[in-house]
Amino acid sequence: MSTQDARAKGVVSYADAGVDIGRGNAFVDRIKPLVRSTARAGADTEIGGFGGIFDLKAAGFSDPLLVAANDGVGTKVKIAIETGIHDTVGIDLVAMCVNDLVVQGAEPLFFLDYYAAGRLEPDVGYGIVKGIAEGCRRAGCALIGGETAEMPGLYAGGDYDLAGFSVGAVERDRLLPRRDIRAGDVLLGLASSGVHSNGFSLVRKVVADAGLAWTDPAPFAPAQALGQALLEPTRIYVKPVLEAIAATGAVKALAHITGGGLTENLPRVLPAGVVADIDLSSFAPPPVFSWLADIASIEASEMLRTFNCGVGMVAVVAEQDADAVRARLSEAGETAWILGRLSSGRTDQPVRYGGKLRQ
Repeated sequence: MSTQDARAKGVVSYADAGVDIGRGNAFVDRIKPLVRSTARAGADTEIGGFGGIFDLKAAGFSDPLLVAANDGVGTKVKIAIETGIHDTVGIDLVAMCVNDLVVQGAEPLFFLDYYAAGRLEPDVGYGIVKGIAEGCRRAGCALIGGETAEMPGLYAGGDYDLAGFSVGAVERDRLLPRRDIRAGDVLLGLASSGVHSNGFSLVRKVVADAGLAWTDPAPFAPAQALGQALLEPTRIYVKPVLEAIAATGAVKALAHITGGGLTENLPRVLPAGVVADIDLSSFAPPPVFSWLADIASIEASEMLRTFNCGVGMVAVVAEQDADAVRARLSEAGETAWILGRLSSGRTDQPVRYGGKLRQ
């Protein structure tokens, strides 16, 4: 029966409901080269089956623990949708997962994504997966599968959402945080690339209240459009951090500074009776944070529990190892500095701030 005859008889297809299986299959074929570009030992990165396979033995592990993490990009995707810039949020998606793995000493092994939209737009989807593949290459993990869901009626217009899932492995005796964290240890800060992927509901409100368009010059980076500047992807710390761990054996703990900022993320890796004393004058936040605080009159305490404020990752090391770890991180391309120290104190106040955020 022809399509014309079927419609004349009132026959309804899946495509009539807004889901085009053929378009989805063509999209999968188009992204296969991107997926293959993330190949690594232990994974073949061929997609199209029902599940991805990873060989831990081929990856070189002998007594591994598996570590898993999943996350999304949050409302940062709205800026991508409204600006038409889709090739960076995929990097964010990978970063938010793999940075959570490396803080436990784990090497990210593989990644899977979930991309849902009201209508699959092949060019938009390709840009997103291009970013995901780039993020996987930066992290050294394989993109072994995912799901593309076309759901008309649930997502309006060009809206879409992203979620990611990653698994890593660490040898049993190298799991972080270690048990020898104590008062006197040094906190090393690693610079962020900007807002990363947290706090964007507040960012979007600030932009809307200021009456700015995404195409306007960014007040904190006039050479870029505002939307483009805010879409600067989350920094992926995996390779430099794993290199520093392996080279020095001195990293006791790591904290990924995401939603909740330093205030809520550092305590997650500290033992009872130990508090973090942070010197806010030890670093200069990227200009975007000063702009947000000034234009919206956001108090410092709110900034510090909403945004990373320029600190994307924190490493805990013994004082005598601080220079060696910092040097290795710097050699690997990270901006690292002494952010503060640990001391004995009340556990109901696990993070204490000294100095002021620089403007």
